[in-house]
Amino acid sequence: MLVLGGTGFVGRRLVQRLLDDGHDIRVPTRSRARNRRLLVAPGVELLEADVHDDARLRELLDGCGAAINLVGVLNEAGHDGAGFERAHAELTAKLVRACLDVGVPRLLQMSALKADADRGPSHYLRTKGRAERLLVAGASDALAYTVFRPSVIFGAEDSLLNRFAALLRVAPVLPLAGADARFAPVYVDDVAEAFARALANPATFGKTYELCGPEIYSLQEIVRLVRTQLRLRRAIVTLPTWLGRIEAWLGEYVLPGKPFSRDNLASLGVPSLCTSDGLAELGVHARALSAIAPTYLGVGDRQRELTRLRRSAGRG
Repeated sequence: MLVLGGTGFVGRRLVQRLLDDGHDIRVPTRSRARNRRLLVAPGVELLEADVHDDARLRELLDGCGAAINLVGVLNEAGHDGAGFERAHAELTAKLVRACLDVGVPRLLQMSALKADADRGPSHYLRTKGRAERLLVAGASDALAYTVFRPSVIFGAEDSLLNRFAALLRVAPVLPLAGADARFAPVYVDDVAEAFARALANPATFGKTYELCGPEIYSLQEIVRLVRTQLRLRRAIVTLPTWLGRIEAWLGEYVLPGKPFSRDNLASLGVPSLCTSDGLAELGVHARALSAIAPTYLGVGDRQRELTRLRRSAGRG
């Protein structure tokens, strides 16, 4: 089985889940050295490859019974949407053609909640929507597909809670754009379970599943939860729309690594909430952010504090 995006946050958990079911996994990467931990997993073949190369993509798919596409970018190097288009829509079109050329009968696609090719407010959501459209249009009776649309995904290595945790540790005041944006955070292991259960289930062919957790939070509430778990005293200042746009512009053009962009802010304008319970349809019991987050947020801080206290007691 080929897993595109198998070295990412969701990909690593899904690869492990599929290994538990006895699957052999082929994972392409731009750098084997940066993903050495996957090399030690029996059943995983880690290959350096440019997945945008049509011929190489067909080689990667050769002999596979299924393909999973988890590739997604939250920001692009440029500012015109071309990076989103390449990562989401163009790659999906290439993958569909390659599956049909090689004879791979099954394709699972990671999309995003509120993806919409025509009305999405951001490049991210529009290109995710175009990817879905290309998948449906390009597939045939020879390729059974299933699409997953998650809300924001959380877990021990997530880029949402951990990013805010890092900011709160160093910033006495945290300005917050899009504070009223709403999410139903879904646990990464529940997402992996949904993919695993759908893989060989004919009832999921041609269907789209929305994946949400059981709790709804505003962005401000998520940041407050992180602050509480870290046991920090920090001011969280919600920004009006015009100041939020300035913060997004600064994050896009000034701050290193583009931690926040105008496209991110635009995506926050649409509530990331489910209209149907895809996890329940697949028999997956959704786990709550409030139950899981305490198991990893602030763990390092607490361990360091315990070490400090033990050392202080030893000196006494």
